[in-house]
Amino acid sequence: MLEQILQIDTEMFQFINTEMSNIVMDLAMPIITSIKYWTPVYIIGFLFLFIKYRWKGLFYAFMIVLTVGIANELSSRILKELFARPRPCHTLSGDDIRLLVGCGGGKSFPSSHATNNFALATILTYYFRKSRYWFYAIAATVAFSRVYVGVHYPIDITAGAVLGTSVGFLITVLAKLIDKKWNLKPEVKQGKD
Repeated sequence: MLEQILQIDTEMFQFINTEMSNIVMDLAMPIITSIKYWTPVYIIGFLFLFIKYRWKGLFYAFMIVLTVGIANELSSRILKELFARPRPCHTLSGDDIRLLVGCGGGKSFPSSHATNNFALATILTYYFRKSRYWFYAIAATVAFSRVYVGVHYPIDITAGAVLGTSVGFLITVLAKLIDKKWNLKPEVKQGKD
């Protein structure tokens, strides 16, 4: 059974990585998958939180960092070491893979990019619910990029999405308790969302 699942996973990887290839995604996905291109977005986001919400914004930033930090530690330091699954770029070669970024020496399961971005999307959704579709669309796109560029299998990003969402949900429970005590959640105008 496990062998069949891994075989399907490899076939799905090859479909996304090779069959779906096109010039636009070949240019976009290496940028989307790279943290260095997201760093300015994160800095602007933290500045926005501070400028718009002042000390509450600092608390939101703290909760965001806490969420992503816990998610990253669980995926990178605990689960990846536990499962020790090699990346597809370490196990596949030739026509079986198109590697668009450096392979890296880390393990594959679960994807830390997927874990971190879904954790981030979940905690941001708690604070800014009206933008939830954007948050999850970005997280899904970053996760998908990991398969497209050749460094993760689909199961890796799926597990990362589930793990990240779970961590984000648990931190959201903590945030709700803190919010109840100190009223820290941003005020939202009433209306449809």
